[in-house]
Amino acid sequence: MITFENIISDRGSKYSVSGCSVSNKLEVKNAIKLLKAKKKYAKATHNTWAAILADEGAIKSDDGESGAGMIIVRMLERKGLSDHLVVVTRWFGGVQLGGDRFRRVQDCVRYYIENYKN
Repeated sequence: MITFENIISDRGSKYSVSGCSVSNKLEVKNAIKLLKAKKKYAKATHNTWAAILADEGAIKSDDGESGAGMIIVRMLERKGLSDHLVVVTRWFGGVQLGGDRFRRVQDCVRYYIENYKN
């Protein structure tokens, strides 16, 4: 799994983005388990993720950040990136971000898509 740490800081909240190739739900589950094996990620406020699997379609989890998984799905669809998992991690900084939290998710996914290597 490729991880880009601390790419965004907004009003105390910090964001990282991770991802890897996957081909089924079991690989998604195992990749997220591997990420959360790192104590820092296990203790994160949110690990929002999505993947578009060629054989199964889109799967996602908001992990308490309502609507964020669908944002990731839409961005993956627009880029035509299938069989790939993207996880946006947030550590809450004490200030509610309102709608800006969705912009930060978009910023993280965009950063990942522009910087990951196949």
